[in-house]
Amino acid sequence: MRHLRAAAAITLAVSVVAGVTACGGGTSSDGGSNESPKTLTYWASNQGPSIEADKKILTPELKKFEKETGIKVKLEVVPWADLLNRILAATTSGQGPDVLNIGNTWSASLQSTGALLPWDDENFEAIGGRDRFIDSAVASAGKEGEPPAAVPLYSLSYALYYNKKMFADAGITAPPATWDQLVEDGRKLSKDGKWALGAEGSNLSNNIHQTFVLGQQHGADFFDKQGKADFTSDGAVAAVKQYVDFMAKDRIIAPGNAEYAQNQSLTDFAKGRTAMVLWQAAATTFAAQGMKPEDWGVAPVPVPAGAPGAGKQTNSMVAGINMAVFRNTRNIDGAKMFVKFMTSDAEQKILCKTYGSIPPVKAAQSDPAFAAPELKVLRDTLATSAAPLPQVPNESQFETAVGTAVKELFADAAAGNPVTTESVKARLEKAQQTMQS
Repeated sequence: MRHLRAAAAITLAVSVVAGVTACGGGTSSDGGSNESPKTLTYWASNQGPSIEADKKILTPELKKFEKETGIKVKLEVVPWADLLNRILAATTSGQGPDVLNIGNTWSASLQSTGALLPWDDENFEAIGGRDRFIDSAVASAGKEGEPPAAVPLYSLSYALYYNKKMFADAGITAPPATWDQLVEDGRKLSKDGKWALGAEGSNLSNNIHQTFVLGQQHGADFFDKQGKADFTSDGAVAAVKQYVDFMAKDRIIAPGNAEYAQNQSLTDFAKGRTAMVLWQAAATTFAAQGMKPEDWGVAPVPVPAGAPGAGKQTNSMVAGINMAVFRNTRNIDGAKMFVKFMTSDAEQKILCKTYGSIPPVKAAQSDPAFAAPELKVLRDTLATSAAPLPQVPNESQFETAVGTAVKELFADAAAGNPVTTESVKARLEKAQQTMQS
């Protein structure tokens, strides 16, 4: 087994994962080889309402692949809170799975480690060609000008989900289109032990997704044109403060949400404890928790004024899940066969229908299921008002540093400590120093 190159992009992140046990995978001696690719290991990201639900969804599909190819896939579904750390540990140890899911926002960071197979023209041809995929999805799979580090698997964007009954009981006739409306409605909804808006205050990636969008609306990118961290601009500080103020000042998020990191906000929504949640493709989870489609509605994420669009009217990051292959797998041909299977037209229709995501494969989008109201909002958002997170090598460090700052600010708000512009800026200065040290 050869050792993988650990690039400077993850130097800081390595310290985060120093206590994580490196995970063995398809690179081990029992995983087969190109000559005899008997077994592949696959780390899937938690897409459904639970780890067990994902296993139930994916296992029949993996059995199909085994029947077609004779290759057995050993599945592990990894929670989002653990996934990045697990991947970084694997890149530094040289021991990981054969195939894995990654958040598309991590593509450039993981690309810079040299740990992932580059998807050049030859590798794309092995799975049917690059032109099968929508351009925006491929663009979020690595640094511009280099072969992508992964292949798009599920495309997503954020939407505002709302509980129709709770809105009707509060006399609210339509979902909010602006943040001022959301706060105004939220104060009507936050009473009698129920709250207006759910959040995952301890989920670093979710914190970044929300504050990045608000940053776009405040004219901030969090990085300058040279790719240097710029976390303390007025716009960045205002964006983070606005998000945390939903709990600290506006009091429309329950203090307990500061500790949420495992989709608990979706459970609260499904159980009628919270009236709204900002999420990607939540229908599967709602159904699994007993909600009927008519119980909830979906609308674009609010903007400062007017309607969603480009620039300051951006209302989502370009979200999605990519599929990558560890470069040092001994089963390279089998791994590419598996990626081809998972991104086939037929599997894309099955998996994206089940998870409520948008197929990044063009031909699969023709299925009528992807014209449903929820998916129409997600598709329109991706097409007109979503922006990609910075495709910079240290993006994963950005998620860790700023995501942690937001987590700490939510903890302050939950404890009743004041969240001021100065305290927000201080947290972000600390995050920036972490990035630069």
